[in-house]
Amino acid sequence: MADPDGREGPRDECGVFGIYGPGHEVSRLAYFALFALQHRGQESAGIAAADTGGYIITQRALGLVSQVFKEHDLQALGGDLAIGHVRYSTTGSNEWENSQPVHRSAGSGGNRRELALAHNGNLINAVEMHAKLRAQGVTFSSTSDSEIIAAALASHPAETIEDAVADVIPQLRGAFSTVVMTNDKVVAFRDPAGVRPMALGKFGDAWCVASESCAFLTIGAEYVRDVAPGEMVVLDADGLTSRQIGDPAAREAFCVFEYIYFARPDSQMGGGSLQVARERMGAVLAREAPAPGADLVIAVPDSGNPAARGYSRASGIPQGEGFVKNRYIARTFIQPGQELRKHGLRLKFNPLPEVVDGKSLVVVDDSIVRGNTTRQIVQMLRDAGAREVHMRSSAPPIKNPCHYGVDMSTREEMVAHNRTVDEIAAHLGCDSLAYLSLTGVYEAVGAADPGRHCDACFSGNYPLQGTTEANGKFALETSLPLAQSAAR
Repeated sequence: MADPDGREGPRDECGVFGIYGPGHEVSRLAYFALFALQHRGQESAGIAAADTGGYIITQRALGLVSQVFKEHDLQALGGDLAIGHVRYSTTGSNEWENSQPVHRSAGSGGNRRELALAHNGNLINAVEMHAKLRAQGVTFSSTSDSEIIAAALASHPAETIEDAVADVIPQLRGAFSTVVMTNDKVVAFRDPAGVRPMALGKFGDAWCVASESCAFLTIGAEYVRDVAPGEMVVLDADGLTSRQIGDPAAREAFCVFEYIYFARPDSQMGGGSLQVARERMGAVLAREAPAPGADLVIAVPDSGNPAARGYSRASGIPQGEGFVKNRYIARTFIQPGQELRKHGLRLKFNPLPEVVDGKSLVVVDDSIVRGNTTRQIVQMLRDAGAREVHMRSSAPPIKNPCHYGVDMSTREEMVAHNRTVDEIAAHLGCDSLAYLSLTGVYEAVGAADPGRHCDACFSGNYPLQGTTEANGKFALETSLPLAQSAAR
């Protein structure tokens, strides 16, 4: 499974942050909050800020947070309120035009509305919404479905942004945890199914929202609660106000993969600690898939660490550090040449022969997608002298693509597609392979009602009506008209 440093695997689209805090250095707080959310996207970063009643200033660029912003940038982004975004593209290519926050304005004079928007998720009716807005004369400059939401809100005739949001949300289908900023308030909302996460926090007398509560820890804010599915929260001079605008009868479908991999282990979701939940996954995995006779449990760093600890404790097999990881490998603009590319995984980490030589190993990873990286890991361990390699995954087999904001392979690219577990093990070159059951995942996360989650990547049961194989093709289908509209 991929770590946020770029190894193979599914990647979540984005991380978002918003704060209304007159008297605070809001752009600096946004900057450090985005640092905490960097694992959710490494392709681009951006911050929009404004003084109350003033103009919105937006800065965004391709690269990591530390590459995009310098001290003079944060000083230029002063104000009373700000939103921020980190992106990994799922809808729309990796181009500057698709970076966020999206900055839109519409109307003129007293009817002019200016806003900035940051979005995490994926619309499954993006083509339909795009065509509808274009028919109304709205033009676009990107291939991101986030601009569709921004355009719909900016051009909406409602007097207030809150009323515009309330009217637009029922028209959207898919996953959208979104923050919108005007020149006097921050509005955050989640889709009625609550597929992607969003948390509410407080920084002194200021309110803030973020994709994950780890952002609050970084800036010294207090985690208050999760934003509810279908809820809109408004942060402004009146403090915090809340309004339920989604269909109260809608099925909740929070992404179970957030628990397994995406979110940082120091975040809280659903009222529980992800670190604890992931260790429980390892413990349940040890019960479901023991490895009698194994000498050592090792993790595929870093995402496999919590589950490996849980597996070791539950099985009684000691845990060791089988790999040394290069902590300075993240996103790089310098690619290795052909001679080094075949050894690319060693840029990330190397096995320790002194630890693994002659040992029967239980190797725990959080998930296996295409299998290419896992196969390399198995071979590296054998080259380092491992006697046996027993792979264990703390997620079930991934067999289906995600249409709700996660960049996953097509079915044909997934190693579990049309293969038995024994066939996958042979393909990977390991002595045995076992996956945590979906029932085991829900046991570990303490989900009283699994029906309130989305597990389509494992089960193939897509919770949102209208989901099809074409949902992920918005950018391809619309790239020509978008380019034409941008040129006009």
